[in-house]
This record gives sequence, C-alpha cells and structure tokens, in this order.
Amino acid sequence: MKTIWWIRRDLRLRDNQALTAALNHGDQVIPLFILDPTLQQSGYVGPQRLAFLYAGLADLDEALRQRGSRLIIRAGDPVEQLARLVAATDATAVYAEADVSPYARRRDRQVAAQLPLYLTDGLTVLPAGAILKENGEPYTVYTPFSRKWKSQPWSRAILPAPEQIATPDDVESLPLPAEPALPATVPFVPGEAAAAALLRRFRDGLIYRYSDDRNRMDLDGTSTLSPYLRFGMLSAQTAAAAAVEALQAAPHAAARKGAETWLNELIWREFYQAILYHFPEVLGAAFRPEMRQLQWVNDEALFDAWTAGQTGYPVVDAAMRQLAATGWMHNRARMIVASFLTKDLLIDWRWGERYFMQQLVDGDPAANNGGWQWTAGTGTDAAPYFRIFNPTLQGQKFDPQGDYIRRWLPELASLPANMIHEPAKMSVAQQRQYDCRLGEDYPAPIVDHHEMRPKALALYKVR
Repeated sequence: MKTIWWIRRDLRLRDNQALTAALNHGDQVIPLFILDPTLQQSGYVGPQRLAFLYAGLADLDEALRQRGSRLIIRAGDPVEQLARLVAATDATAVYAEADVSPYARRRDRQVAAQLPLYLTDGLTVLPAGAILKENGEPYTVYTPFSRKWKSQPWSRAILPAPEQIATPDDVESLPLPAEPALPATVPFVPGEAAAAALLRRFRDGLIYRYSDDRNRMDLDGTSTLSPYLRFGMLSAQTAAAAAVEALQAAPHAAARKGAETWLNELIWREFYQAILYHFPEVLGAAFRPEMRQLQWVNDEALFDAWTAGQTGYPVVDAAMRQLAATGWMHNRARMIVASFLTKDLLIDWRWGERYFMQQLVDGDPAANNGGWQWTAGTGTDAAPYFRIFNPTLQGQKFDPQGDYIRRWLPELASLPANMIHEPAKMSVAQQRQYDCRLGEDYPAPIVDHHEMRPKALALYKVR
C-alpha cells in the first residue's frame, strides 16, 4: 500500500509523528511538499523565509535520498494536487502534521472532505487545544496556562529517524525553485542536522546562563533555534526534552534557573499556538475588544524611518538593520522596536506585525502576533498599555558597552559607550571628533520619547 506524507511545517525525519504514521500504514511512502500559491504570494511572506524553506527542503531531499527515497514537489491548489496524486498512485491515506492557523485549518477541512486525510500532533509538545481550564474554556493568561502545561504528562521519548523509506520510482516531481536563494547574510544553516547541532551546543552550556544572558543583545545568550522550530527542522518535543534534560543535570541553582527559563520560553510558544487555535480572529484584530478602536496616527514617513533603521534611536535602528540584513532579531530587540512603533510613533501594531512577517526567517503567525499584541497592550497576556519602553534606557541596560549598536550602525562605531546610546546629545565639537555629524551621518531623533509618552497614554485612554 502507498501512503502520502504531506510535509508542511515538519521538515525533519527524526521525531516526526506524521511520517511515522505514514510508514506504519503502508509499505511505500511518498514524501510530498506542495508549493501553495496562496502562501507563496501572501503579503505576509518574505524572500528570506521562502529561501530558508527552499534550502531546508533541499536538505530534506538529500536526507531522503540517503534512505532510498526522495522529495516529491508539486505546485498549485493543495486539494487539487493531492487528489491528482492519490488518483495517480492509488495512495490509500494522506498523513500530515496538524497546524493551527486559520488558513491551514480551512485548507485541511477541504482536503479531508474529499480525501483520506489523517492529522497527527507534533507542531507543539501538547496539542494546541489540550490545555484547558476546569470548565473547558481556554486559558488566556500565560502563567496559569504554563502551570497546567507543566502538570500534564508527555513522553520525552524521541521517535528515531527511519533507516529506509521506500518510495515509488514513477512519481513525477517538479524541481525545487531556485529563487529566492538564501543570502549569505542570513546566519542560519538550513536543515535538520544544523538544528540538532545548535540544540546540542545550547543544551551543553549556554542554556545554564540563559536566565542571565537572554536579554543581552550584545551577547551570544540565546538558542537561535526559532527558525528551525518554525519549519519543524527541530521538533518542539525534542527541544522541550532537551530543556528538561538540562534542568535535571544542572550543577547548581543558577544553572537550573537558566534551563527552567528556556523551558518557560518554549511554553510561551505553546501558549501562542493555543491562542491562535482558539481565537483565530487575533490575526486581524486586537484580542481585547476595547482595544480595537484605538485611533492610531499611522504616519507613513515615520513608519518608513522605522523600517529603514533611521529613527535616531540607536538601539531601535540597530535592531531594524539586523532584521533587514539577517532575517532575525534578538527577542529583547523585538520588544523594544515594537514598543517604539506603537507607543512612540503611535502606529498600528498590525503594520509592524506584517513587516516582521515579511522579514523574519522565523516568522510564525502565532508567535509573531502574540509578541506584537503583548507589547502593544492589546492581547491576551498583554503588557499594561502604560508600560512604555524608554529606548535609550533599554539600550543602556541590555547593550551596556554599545557593542550591538556598533555592529549594526557603523556610523556610530567610534562613539564611546557613554555617548553611543544618545548621539543626539553630542556637541558640534564631539561630532567632529567622532566623525559623526547629526543629520548627515546619523539622523536626529524623529520624535521625542518624553513628549510622545503622554500622547500614547492619551491614545490608549480614549479607547
């Protein structure tokens, strides 16, 4: 019997429940990826993430070929392409990992209405709809969600990658798209092996300093695994199991705190996937109804300065240029630039959410939306609307010597640590001394943070 393993966000052979189910069902498995024009042409998709996906598919194809199989590529409407492949191969089942986005669930319902589609878990450690209150309602606050999550049993046994996968020789396949190609500036090697190596490196050392270092933009203090989790090159269960393993092996209390903090971050990912599952409307509107009528200013010139990293606030500009160059941004930086956009520039969080999705290699609808709504104060477990980050103080605290800023803003590289966070305060003589002229080499601040804070508070109070 032939079965189809429909690959979507699970570009891996190890710990893949959909692949395992397909192998258990039939003696021949067809690994299929469908180039879906609805997703490829979405205004929320950018070239760097597409390039990372295509490179990851090429890596998966190579891993399959080493096992006697190969990746089958089709393009077009998923319902039509699956129906054609089922008819051409007499496949008796289609297995896929369940997703939570509104489009994915709608697509899967359409497929299931016509074909024998079986969905497995695997996007998250625990199924997105599994963590509920005693009354059956979903959680909308992270802390009680995380307590309930931690109380639930889950197996840390990781499914091995199959040694052999038999695939019919006569199934036609399109070539993988050659463009967009992955830029050399993107610092992530695509594929399952690269993800496993990164996880080992993090688990064996960096995780124990994670609690102390994770907010420092100038340090190598995070796992940088988010792109791999986004495309399932690493399973959520493998990551969580590594966190628990590190927690149990921690040599002292500070190390345990580091491992526990990273596990909590993985649970944040679970939480946001659950929110999108239960409340799909968050992709287009504030979760909190009272926040849906905020009168944003939405100045396009200010938005363009923000996207270009030309706001005159060094930590904001460094972060935005890191994003444009690499397709990634430190999580503390994401909060800083999101707060600046919404509460200093008074621009709708949805503008930033969309721009991030166009740029981020790890752009995930649930996590990206959750992060933006948290910072904007419009979401489920939101920061209070009156919490407004001071970008200068944030830079001084989390990039104290200015090393992060110097890396991404070479025009400020010569400034000493006591000036680099506030170049606008330089005298004319100091501008000449450090060869950095305000308004020429680096912009003056496009807004005054201290003037914008009361305006932001007024905007939110009028809701």
